[in-house]
Amino acid sequence: MIDLYTWTTPNGRKVSIMLEETGLPYEVHPVNIGKEEQFAPDFLKLSPNNRIPAIVDRDADSGPVSIFESGAILIYLAEKTGKFLAPKGEQRAKTLEWLMWQMAGVGPMLGQANHFINTAPEQIPYAIDRYVGEAARLIKVLDKRLGESQFMGGDYSIADMATYPWLKVAFDLIAQAKPDVVGEGANVRRWLEEVGARPAVQRGMDVPKV
Repeated sequence: MIDLYTWTTPNGRKVSIMLEETGLPYEVHPVNIGKEEQFAPDFLKLSPNNRIPAIVDRDADSGPVSIFESGAILIYLAEKTGKFLAPKGEQRAKTLEWLMWQMAGVGPMLGQANHFINTAPEQIPYAIDRYVGEAARLIKVLDKRLGESQFMGGDYSIADMATYPWLKVAFDLIAQAKPDVVGEGANVRRWLEEVGARPAVQRGMDVPKV
């Protein structure tokens, strides 16, 4: 059994999608970040950075193990199950390459864009344009990749699971804001439809139920 500590954000839904795709049994523990529950002392023991998601694998070989950071969790679950990450070779390298691209680029840039557009105490045009522009550039990079490959790493993988929840909510908004950068984005649109049609993805995007 896996204990999943999560909330209704793209980072959280990366892991619930992976758990649904692998079929691992898991129990959901909602951490309401709107009420700052991520700063509770008990959660800090699991996630030193006070961020969701985090998991506890009760069935690890050496006894219960806790893991924080969504990318680390995805790799751990892939290696635990032998699914969605090749054990070696180019396929593994490509998957990790695009997973790290998401972790270092898509998540931070879209997160900052959302902050400066929706929650910052004042509207700062430079900051908004900076982060929306970089998000658009990243989408263009992905569109080029998906013109070469059906999925980000070649086969459907944890790289797709990590990126889909972010672009599901942000693609149309960024494409409308920066059409000169994103262009038609036809390859990303195709990918969003294909990944979004997977039943496990649909179930994972509905976690947690609040």
